[in-house]
This record gives sequence, structure tokens and C-alpha cells, in this order.
Amino acid sequence: MDFKYSDEDEAFRAEFRGWLETNLPRDWRDEDELSDADSKQEFERRRTWHRQLNAAGWMCIHWPKELGGRGATLMQQFIYHQELERAKAPPTVNFQGIARVGPTLMQWGTPEQKARYIPRIPSAEEIWCQGLSEPNHGSDLAAVETRAVDNGDHFVVNGSKVWTSNAHHADYSTLLCRTDPSAPKHRGLSYLLLDMKSPGVVVRPLVQITGESGFNQVYYEDVVVPKANLVGQKNQGWMVAITNMMFERTIHGGRTDMMVEIRQLAELAKQITRDGRPAIEDDYVRDTIASFACEAEGLKYTSFRQLTRQLKGLPPGPEGSMMKLCTSELNLRIQKFAMELLGPYSVFEYRAPGSIDRGKWSHRMLAARRGTIAAGTNEIQHNIIGERVLGLPKG
Repeated sequence: MDFKYSDEDEAFRAEFRGWLETNLPRDWRDEDELSDADSKQEFERRRTWHRQLNAAGWMCIHWPKELGGRGATLMQQFIYHQELERAKAPPTVNFQGIARVGPTLMQWGTPEQKARYIPRIPSAEEIWCQGLSEPNHGSDLAAVETRAVDNGDHFVVNGSKVWTSNAHHADYSTLLCRTDPSAPKHRGLSYLLLDMKSPGVVVRPLVQITGESGFNQVYYEDVVVPKANLVGQKNQGWMVAITNMMFERTIHGGRTDMMVEIRQLAELAKQITRDGRPAIEDDYVRDTIASFACEAEGLKYTSFRQLTRQLKGLPPGPEGSMMKLCTSELNLRIQKFAMELLGPYSVFEYRAPGSIDRGKWSHRMLAARRGTIAAGTNEIQHNIIGERVLGLPKG
């Protein structure tokens, strides 16, 4: 396999790396990866960075040029995310809009919908969330109880969605609703665009074990949605939702390089003592960190296999599920091992006085579980791999 990049791709990398080195906020510290993004102040700080990237042409690079992107190739997108990760750049905002809503509207939206919504996504002028999951239904996204009743020129929506990231910041939301309750489960669904400021929309935060509340439950009571906000055909919304989820699974396929985290773990082992000497000198500690590094390298090359399939124009393979499953579980084991290294210091909360590394490892450990749930639980990924790849019978 040839891992060399073309001259054009290397020029792209050099251009973006140079821009980051010049423009990356100098006051952004490693610890700030855990800054409270739920707060309005931190959200606006990240929006400022987002808009700086956009103004320089470094946002939505995979979008067509006529829609505000750079028309970047798949390889350039891969390099783009590599460089953001290498530079430890601050997170941006409007991830849902850029990665999911925009591309979905490009495929399914009417000319009027495309003209109205797409231009305001790259600049973060309008923030998006997505209303898919519902209470009591886990990862079964087709088990939709939220109703949208056709009332002539508009729908009236009643119901609830849950685990809605960024709903507390969002201006608009996609919304999968049941418009024909008599139809089979995957039919009779419609895909709407909802103004989050509409009367009857109530957003309630869900406080996580870390103390953050980036997820929300959203309630809809007699919410009016114009017919002009229907994406695709009425009662055919599952096809639109499938498009959205394919973009989601691709994005959540896994980080390209977990060695950043593992190197930080090795640095932690140098700070901690074990039997009177630095923990990094202990064979068990070194072997464990080395095993993590081997897994990370394997995952990196699995991501290359996924990229190769895309470059050949092949349909998505099992690599996406493998990456999502293995990356999230490796991350969980890394964080648990950090707790083992820290010993009594593992009980210190983030930014607590006297904590090691400002307590960021305990925060990461508590947060690691959500990676096993997001974008389809790991149990769902096990089923996909077992049934569709290994040909095992359904459980």
C-alpha cells in the first residue's frame, strides 16, 4: 500500500498548517478542551474561532465552492482533520449543520430550502441541532412517537426528542415525525425543519455525570411548522433520515490518531510514582501503554482502509462500525488506566486544587462512556458487525 501523498495534497497540508500556526489562538491551552461549552461565554468564544476559520475559507471545505466550501477532495478532508488534531485547535460550533444538515439539504432540499438555510450554516449565523432520538426507544430511531398532523398549509407537532446536542444554542432543528400512524414502522415518517424559537418548543438540559449539560430533552406542544419546511416527500422521511445518519456514522467513525491521548498518558506515567519510582519505569505500566499504542496504530490503518474504499467510489464497508466501536472502547480503557495510575488522586474533580493535570483525567473518564452511546450504541455496532459482516444469526 502506498501511503505517500500527492504533491497537491502536501501543498494543501502545508497551506493549512501554516495558516493554523499563524492564526491559532495563543491563549488556548490543552486544559481548555474541557472548558464548559454549555456556557454562553464559551460557546461564543468557539463561535469566534469558527468564524475566523470560515472567513479564511477553512470551513465546510468538503462543500461545493458555489455553496461556500472549497470543493476539497476526500484526501484533503482527511488531511484537514489531521492538521486540526495535530494543532490541538479549539472546537468549532455548528457541527450538526456542517456535517449533517447542510449535506442532507443539498441532496433532498428544495431550491428554496437550499437558498434559505445552507448559506447561513458555514458562518454559524444559524446554529442547528437534530431531533431524532426519542425517550424510551434507545437507538431505534424509527420508533417515532412525535406526531405531526397535517393541517393544510402547516403541520402541528406534539411529542418529545431526547439527547439533542446543542438544542440550548440552536436556532433550527431537523425533526423526524410520524405523519401517518397507520403505516408500518419505517413508513409514515416525515422530515421537517423546525424554528427552535417557535411557540410551544421547550428545551430542558440533561445534566451528565461530568456536571455538563450539552444534551437536552426537547418538548413540542402544538408547534406549528410550515409545509414549506418539509424535506423530501410527506411520509417518506425515513429515506431523508437515512441520508442524515450515513453522514453521522461517517463522522463518528473514529478519530484518525489516538496517539495524542496515549502520549499524554505516557507523560502522566512520568509524573506518578509507583513503588518509589516513576510509574513509567514499571514493566506493567509500559506494557499497558504500549498495547494501547499498538491498538491505536491498528485503528489508524483501519481508517485508511475506510478512506481507500471511499476513494475507489465503493459503498461504506464495516470499517465505520469497527472504528466507532473500537475507538470508543479503547478510549474508555485509556481513561480507566489513567485512574489506576492516579490512585487516590483520581477522586479529584476537574480543576480541583491539588489535582494532577488539573484533574482532567477524571473528567475524561466520566465523559468516556458517552462515546460508547453516541451515533448508535456499541451494542448496535456489535450487532451490525456480527450480522452483516460475520453472517451470525440475529440474537
